[in-house]
Amino acid sequence: MEIKEQDDVYVDKTEQNKLCKRNKYGDGVAWFRGALLGKGSFGSVFLATLKKPKSKFRCFPPVMAIKSAEVSVSCSIQKEREVLSNIGRSDYVIRCFGDEITSGDNGGMVYNLLLEYGCGGTLAAFVGGGGLDEFDVKRYTRDLVRGIFHIHSNGYVHCDLKPDNILLVGNCGGEFRAKICDLGLAKRVMQRSDRKRKLDPYFRGTPLYLSPEVLAGGIQESASDIWALGCIVIQMLTGKSAWDGIRHLDGGELLERIAEGREMPRIPDEISVEAKNFLKRCLVRKPMYRWTAEMLLNHPFLEGLVEVDKVEKYEEVSDVNADSSFMLLSEADDELGFSFWEDDSFISEEESVSYCSEEDVNNVEVIGLAREGTLKIQESADTASSRSDSEFNHAMRTAVPSDTRHQYPIAFTIPAGV
Repeated sequence: MEIKEQDDVYVDKTEQNKLCKRNKYGDGVAWFRGALLGKGSFGSVFLATLKKPKSKFRCFPPVMAIKSAEVSVSCSIQKEREVLSNIGRSDYVIRCFGDEITSGDNGGMVYNLLLEYGCGGTLAAFVGGGGLDEFDVKRYTRDLVRGIFHIHSNGYVHCDLKPDNILLVGNCGGEFRAKICDLGLAKRVMQRSDRKRKLDPYFRGTPLYLSPEVLAGGIQESASDIWALGCIVIQMLTGKSAWDGIRHLDGGELLERIAEGREMPRIPDEISVEAKNFLKRCLVRKPMYRWTAEMLLNHPFLEGLVEVDKVEKYEEVSDVNADSSFMLLSEADDELGFSFWEDDSFISEEESVSYCSEEDVNNVEVIGLAREGTLKIQESADTASSRSDSEFNHAMRTAVPSDTRHQYPIAFTIPAGV
């Protein structure tokens, strides 16, 4: 940090640079731009506070995270806004409160996405290098599985799941909930009618969290998110990357071996039987035998946890995503371009699912959907070859969360910018 004396006043250069950046992007109609939280290829993220937090007409929480970029280079942020609008609201995906155009000090137009603030920071920073207690890993894993299920059931693949893209959001009970964020690289699930379309010429996401089929052939569908989940769980348990034990290979050679199926993440020995089995269901080389988020929801590893939805109470904040109309305090000297969405709930149709088993990996038989809309899963008794696998030789029923509300864009006021 560089300190320079000017006219008997000490000026912190780092803070000065942050102030210049804030001034460059400008404040919103109802909020002040605060400290810089982070910066990436997409743009910058700032802390924001309301100008009049005690107003009865406020439609935002007192503190938000503002993701900003000049309109001409804001395609990724606009894509994230579109995805969040399409998948609807979930308690396990970061909330969006709308978007807004601000005018910087040089007259440039800046696109801003108004997001929920994760006061606990990223999961990557929280885990650090020491790992977490297995009970905490269970809690955060359950949050992630529910978030992934919500994204997948609404027709999207995240494509860049990693600890840096998971935020810890606090509640009044003093605990954190893991919420998935950064959906700028998300893509729609490939439908059967689209199977003949060309694959993406490049893969999306972070290489060390990509599955073999992504690295080998550019096939990036729902199963690839489950592989990334397995890598994240290992990192939560150990504090190290899932590939940390493979030190004799450089990055390029490691990715090549993963693509060819010659390297697999090492499952830690010191974890519970349930945790090992959960990881085995996520880290399967062939995607067709990997468990889905729906199937993982009632895995024994996630049992024995308090249902936080029933005991936690959250401060009620008027959400732009949920209101069809709202009042917004404005100031004469501010410019505003704002858009929002309204909810349209519906009951999803049940779909039958069938899988075949891969004898050397999972040995899972899916019986089908029961009348209640749950998925019944049975493991084959004649293929259980170890103590850990035999403990799971029983029927399981997977309840599907009821959080299936969809939202549709009313207006998209910002051009693509490219």
